[in-house]
Amino acid sequence: MKGLVAMLDPYAKPPAAFREIYKRLQKLSVVDISNESAIVDLQALGQTSESRVREASRHTLYPMSPEAFGEFTGTRCETTKAFTVYEVSDLPGLFLYPDLLPRDIQLQILAKTFHRDLSNPQHLTNVHTHYDVPTTSARSSYFSPAAQGLIFSPRDPAIHKPITTQQFLDKKLRWMTLGGQYDWTNKVYPAGLPPPFPSDIKQLIESLFPMKAEAAIVNLYSPGDTLSLHRDVSEECDQPLASISLGCEGIFLVGLDDGRAVTLRLRSGDAVLMSGDSRFAWHGVPKVVADTCPEWMQDWPAGGGQFEEWRGWMAGKRINLNVRQMFD
Repeated sequence: MKGLVAMLDPYAKPPAAFREIYKRLQKLSVVDISNESAIVDLQALGQTSESRVREASRHTLYPMSPEAFGEFTGTRCETTKAFTVYEVSDLPGLFLYPDLLPRDIQLQILAKTFHRDLSNPQHLTNVHTHYDVPTTSARSSYFSPAAQGLIFSPRDPAIHKPITTQQFLDKKLRWMTLGGQYDWTNKVYPAGLPPPFPSDIKQLIESLFPMKAEAAIVNLYSPGDTLSLHRDVSEECDQPLASISLGCEGIFLVGLDDGRAVTLRLRSGDAVLMSGDSRFAWHGVPKVVADTCPEWMQDWPAGGGQFEEWRGWMAGKRINLNVRQMFD
């Protein structure tokens, strides 16, 4: 498989047919999205006879361990719902996990990544490219009052102006990396030992999906943001790629070079696994749907008397945790 991966050009352009679908999806209104029969809504699969997907055979999937939810939070986690996993009929290996993560797990992922991992200087962000990112005292959260006076100084003042912590969190921060620090400019993983992947998130991912969690990209979107069509081909193996959605809904287009494609409506708590024939599929996010963050998540990170000045931050955000295995 290393030979096949080496043959896939990370700079290749997606097929013209996919680019046209992507452009059409960008223009859809919320009403259009709800009425578009070609869009597969993961959390409506149990109420419809959707012919584009089939219930996945348990023999083809890693044995999921809901007990991992309790281990992740450090408390007993009650899960009573059945876990039904689907596979897209035309795209073998593209597995759909509707409403996989309970609410408390979703909030824990937000807390661990944005309060703890973002303040770890080993985890690079898009902002590091053009700014000297100040560290917080004792690695406290950038949402904490102590971090509000920080100034992010531009590396080239002739091009960029200094920014505040609020500007960093509200507008400038678009992604951060965990574990293997992907170089977006050169589309490679740097040589050398990567920073350790956060152990608790690693345990959760590996308990739910048939893969090792070695690198992740945490994408932040606001309504109006997009993710261009691309393939993830920089890893040195064909092991699966797991994608978890939090916050506002996103429209996700996935397709193969032969024209087979599917459009998914991903809601908070949904997960997608790209494996097998679909591991190196073209995919992108043409639209983030405004005003769709679950009500119980909208006020995060405020709660329990903390971070009140940030109440409502998640109301206009979509977070995507995209995890992959780097090596066989």
